[in-house]
This record gives sequence, C-alpha cells and structure tokens, in this order.
Amino acid sequence: MLHTLTRRLFMAGALAMLSMPAPAASETPVTVFAAASLKSALDELVSIYDGPVQVSYGGSSMLARQIQQGAPADLFISANISWMDVLEQDALIVDTSRKTLLTNRLVLIAGRDVKSDLVIEPGFDLVGVLGEDRLAMALVDAVPAGIYGAAALRALGVWEQVAPHVAQTDNVRAALMLVALGEAPYGIVYATDAAASPDVRVVGVFPEDTHPPIRYPAALVAGGQADPAQAFLDFLASPRAGDVFRSHGFGLPGDGE
Repeated sequence: MLHTLTRRLFMAGALAMLSMPAPAASETPVTVFAAASLKSALDELVSIYDGPVQVSYGGSSMLARQIQQGAPADLFISANISWMDVLEQDALIVDTSRKTLLTNRLVLIAGRDVKSDLVIEPGFDLVGVLGEDRLAMALVDAVPAGIYGAAALRALGVWEQVAPHVAQTDNVRAALMLVALGEAPYGIVYATDAAASPDVRVVGVFPEDTHPPIRYPAALVAGGQADPAQAFLDFLASPRAGDVFRSHGFGLPGDGE
C-alpha cells in the first residue's frame, strides 16, 4: 500500500510539473550598456517598462571597449557618435537598428555655494576663478562629455590655460559628484546631469557651435537578444518615453526644427 501511495504522489508531481508553463525567453533581462549621463532618466523608464531590463552605466568609451572584448550586452546607448561608429566598423552592432535617440547640451556648473559671475564667451577668465582649484571633467580624450568640453574650451580660446587645472574622471556623473561634494568648485557636464543634482547650479550653457553636436545613438549589439532588445529600443523611442526624457532635460531628434 505504501508503494502504491508513493507511486500516486510521484505521478501527481509529474503531472503538476507538466502543467507548469515553461519559462518564457523574454524573462531573461535585456542587458543594456548605457552612457552614465542617462542614469536618472533610464532608471525611471526601466521601472515602468513591461519587461525585465538590467542596465550597466559607464563612460561610452569604456562600455564600447567592453563590447569589443566580448562583454554580454544586448543594446548599447552611447553619448556620442564616434564610439558607435567604432563598433559598427567592427561589425559588433546591428547597423540596421541604429538610430539617434536623444540630444543634450553642455553646461558649466558650480557648487551651490560658489559665488560666480562668469559669462561663457571667448577668452572668459575660467582659470582666474579656479585659482589653485580644479575643474571637474570626464576624461578629455575618451569620454564624450570630456571630449565635448575640451572642444568647447578650445573654441573659446581658454583650453591651454585651463588644461593644467582639470581633474579628469572616468565618466560625467563622477565629474558631477566632485562638484556636488565640494571637491571641485566648477565642472563641465551635460545639462541633464546638472538637473539631476540639487547641490550644483548652472553657471552658463556652452554655445552649440563650440563643440560637436551632442547626440545619443542607440543600436542592438550583434549576437545579443535581438527581439527583446528591439522591443525595449522601440519603447525608448516612443512618445511616452520621450516625455520622460524631456522631463530630465534631454532633447529629441527634430526638436526645434
């Protein structure tokens, strides 16, 4: 009798297992490599998206190099065009999926308690107000925000004087943090980064003709989960997501045209 009961329990368990739905492929999170400046907006969008997404943030150069080295990513969102071009040339993205997702502006920030009457213009005395202090910037030879910032200061004729005073960080959010914590009185970040911190204020906006256009291209990574990644990219390009991006200070392609 015990043998019969055991057999019945086994069969019941087996039938229960057969009746359970198989895990859906979409339950595997979409892995997104995204520029650090996207964190506030993208975290909000992930929280309202109907599907699992995990995001790894960092400087666009670092993330692109990780993809080159085989890091498992499904979707890449860069803060400039050049790093996406590199991956496209290496056949590491699905080129037909590539699109310009967002735009941004470059700003000079100061700590909340730093008094400043600086006006961003050719030859402005940034080095004079820095004195012995530092200007926080993302890596000027690799990270998009740093590249844009150095280009703007060159165009304004002050880079050579300011360069020795630059404190370089791995990404733009780290530069923001230096200013927010009072470790540096001034920094160059995106307008969206400044909007994300109550501990900094915007001193001025760099004229758009002083640096390359700030564009955020996005594309599927070759060999990744194509369908769920495309679904998430479509969501990011939707009007609903556009409203969230605008609320964080980003622009969309075509704004102002």
